[in-house]
Amino acid sequence: MKESIIYLAGGCFWGTQKFIGDLSGVLSTQCGYILGKTHLPPLAPLTETVTYREVCNHSGHTEGVKVVYDNTILPLLDLLKEFSYTIDPTSYGRQGADIGIQYRTGIYYLTEEEREISADFLTHILQPEYEEAIAIELLPLLQFIPAEEEHQDYLEKNPRGYCHINFSAIDKKRLRFVDPTKYTKPTREALKKNLSPLQFAITQENATEPPFHNLFWETTEVGIYVDITTGEPLFSSRDKFPSSCGWPSFAKAMDPNTLTEYDDISSHMIRTEIRSRGGNAHLGHVFSDGPEQLGGLRYCINSGSLHFIPKNNIEKEGYGEFITFL
Repeated sequence: MKESIIYLAGGCFWGTQKFIGDLSGVLSTQCGYILGKTHLPPLAPLTETVTYREVCNHSGHTEGVKVVYDNTILPLLDLLKEFSYTIDPTSYGRQGADIGIQYRTGIYYLTEEEREISADFLTHILQPEYEEAIAIELLPLLQFIPAEEEHQDYLEKNPRGYCHINFSAIDKKRLRFVDPTKYTKPTREALKKNLSPLQFAITQENATEPPFHNLFWETTEVGIYVDITTGEPLFSSRDKFPSSCGWPSFAKAMDPNTLTEYDDISSHMIRTEIRSRGGNAHLGHVFSDGPEQLGGLRYCINSGSLHFIPKNNIEKEGYGEFITFL
């Protein structure tokens, strides 16, 4: 276990503590007040205590949460991604219905390594998702004053208490992590040149390869499967399972938004065709006869529509951000 600490401000600390505290790998949380006016340059003597009432009356502190976590289970980058789901990162001094300087957002670090990881997250992962500038503070932790006991684990004590976080919206955000703008479909001429005749027939002409005589139907190696036409990540080996159908079978997509579904009434059957989002490539079909313990679905996919990237090549081929899905 590698115990680490980071301090996060995401609006009302009741909801932030509840959300962060429920993440796997988080060891403990504590609500408190971070970085009051006396800690803005030029620095004045430390204020050792402050009350909730004073914070609400513009002491300059922000409501934050001390997060103690196991970095081997929940790396800081993943923790920050989860944190970002709970906030509007472009808003300063407002989250949900809460308005005021105490509701500004922030990441407050203890080490240079934490600063570098956080800065990289804000600049290269979060900012590209928004047109407006990211308003999350990134500063060293200069002050943390634990909040009164009545504010600790507030939503555990008051399950129907106020919370600014939309938990159902977060579930949807968690599923959307593959950026479609990174994966462009080549021209038909380029595809014909770069794909094998069978790969081209499958992806562009809705052909089907022979069962049991294709590249990946028995593959058990750890890695990810991407759209052979665009490189967009589609499936993880973690969700692949043995099937008697003779084609690669997956319980789900890494990001369900990378797949599109269409009614298919060809071959005297009613089926649901699966195509890739970015390449509009024919992949296969989805059926409801998959293992119940995995969700009950079976994505039956042509090997010829996929390119497999083994775990030890993921960084080299530019897919390092997806290694946590293996």
